[in-house]
Amino acid sequence: MPSQDRNIAGKVSMLGLLLALAVLMGYVEMLIPINLGFPGVKLGLANVVILYVFYKRGTADALLLSILRTLIIAALFTSPAMLLYSASGAAVSGLVMHCLKKTGLFSIYGVSAAGGTVHNITQFVIAIVLSGSGAAWEYMLCFYLPLLLIAGEAAGLVNAVIVRSIMRKTGTPKPERKG
Repeated sequence: MPSQDRNIAGKVSMLGLLLALAVLMGYVEMLIPINLGFPGVKLGLANVVILYVFYKRGTADALLLSILRTLIIAALFTSPAMLLYSASGAAVSGLVMHCLKKTGLFSIYGVSAAGGTVHNITQFVIAIVLSGSGAAWEYMLCFYLPLLLIAGEAAGLVNAVIVRSIMRKTGTPKPERKG
């Protein structure tokens, strides 16, 4: 087997294993009861895998895994509406994280916190569009959005701490920042 074929096979194998791990983490997260008095707050365990891939293998692989993970988890465990929320949040947050990382001005902590926050903002916007009610908008804007922002930022920071710990233990170089 030529060297290039082995590299492609190795990459596909590794991405397949990481995808399986992300799906497993998403399933485990669904089993953990979190009740903070409002729906939609999750730990984002599957995003630990995605963030690791984002820094270890690049944006393209991370976005591919994120999309596939979202589709698989939705098909196995949730509803089409949840797919809309998850896919939109994953796509927009992934693009924002890519842009922030590319500037070199943000550490893994800032990029991940922004990703968690943008993910929740995107899902919030989808909820408002789908609800179509002015009263629901007011409630969501005044009460729900601030809670989602805090939860998204906290989950993003926790994910970054976990990924940095994994990177240290596996000898992966620290993600660099410019400036």
